[in-house]
Amino acid sequence: MTVVSTNKEPVARTVDPAPAVPAVRKNRSVVVWGSYAWLAATVLSAAFAKLLPIASHDVRVGPSRQTPQLGSLDLLLGTDNFGRSILSRCIHGAQVSLLVGTVAGLAGLTIGTVLGLLAGYLGGRADWIISLLTDSLLAFPPLILLLALASIMTPSIPTILIGLTLVTVPSFVRLARANTIAWSSREFVRAAKNMGASDTRILLKEILPNVVPGLAAFFPTVIAALIVAEGSLSFLGLGIPPPQPSWGGMIAEGKAALATAPHRVLIPAIVVFLTVFSLNQVGDHLRHRFDRTLRD
Repeated sequence: MTVVSTNKEPVARTVDPAPAVPAVRKNRSVVVWGSYAWLAATVLSAAFAKLLPIASHDVRVGPSRQTPQLGSLDLLLGTDNFGRSILSRCIHGAQVSLLVGTVAGLAGLTIGTVLGLLAGYLGGRADWIISLLTDSLLAFPPLILLLALASIMTPSIPTILIGLTLVTVPSFVRLARANTIAWSSREFVRAAKNMGASDTRILLKEILPNVVPGLAAFFPTVIAALIVAEGSLSFLGLGIPPPQPSWGGMIAEGKAALATAPHRVLIPAIVVFLTVFSLNQVGDHLRHRFDRTLRD
């Protein structure tokens, strides 16, 4: 009889090492970082315009309608009808455009956030009244509203700020209201209500911190739209009065000489395009990074 042994010697097995997983690399768009660089350069040059080695925006630096040329910083982008530096006027015009866009945007953001929070959280009659006012402003063409204000009131920076603030408030109201309604149904808000927290505390401590990131990410896009609106008013002669330069006013001054001196229109138009494009890119980047509603 043949006996088959079932005892087997233990075999040492080698454990394969875990596969190396490469680290996830974030896609850093050259366009986005270029937009940040352009905005930083524009803001810094506008803030420290008096310290830059350039002539004042109202000083004659050369022949009229001089084409762009190297050798002189003042003549780098050419001159306008009166021989003033286009580079200097673009930099000083940035002060107006950025100031108007930022201040009007902040005012619209503040008012719209407060109204949107109240409408979304309280509901009922408050929501109905605020939504009615918002829909009424949205139904009125923004450009017609700005033209009406500019024709009734004296064209100036305060007049433009009032008009642009009225234009931006409805967008922030609707965005804040929608986010407030979404966050009001979350478990932590219900828990705060069950624990006896007041409505003011819930709005300020629980809902507002979650609503602000989405609104802040939308803010650069609003500034871009406000810069275009201010430029449109200045182009029509209802914006910032001369001699203060503005990008829209520079385009309006150069349109008569478009055939003989196209740089007078193209240069401020390119500056407006790059600034608005950069703000839109930055706003889209911030929205994808900080807006929690896109991930939750």
